[in-house]
Amino acid sequence: MIGRMALHPKNAKIVSTMLGFEDHGIMTCYLYLDYDGSGQGFGGYALGGEFGIEFIKKILKTLEVDKWEDLAGTHCRAEAGHDKVHRIGHILKDQWFDPKDIVPEHEKK
Repeated sequence: MIGRMALHPKNAKIVSTMLGFEDHGIMTCYLYLDYDGSGQGFGGYALGGEFGIEFIKKILKTLEVDKWEDLAGTHCRAEAGHDKVHRIGHILKDQWFDPKDIVPEHEKK
């Protein structure tokens, strides 16, 4: 497992988003990031119930946009390894969203 210390934040631009159902009917979302020529997706979590609402809300608040539709074109930071984007952050502020930070809160419910 890659420790957070081994990950380096990169500047990215959200080129597109997806909020909907995957092939098996699971509600999910993705932010498709461009790192100036290469890309990676952030998301792919099953968005059920309160966890899904909190997940979307945290993305919008972290990146300081009011609507999902405003995410495309937004610049952000991404802390990623080769396998996945672990967390995303505001381009200028020290504001980050890491999905694992909200998982324990919702596993109790």
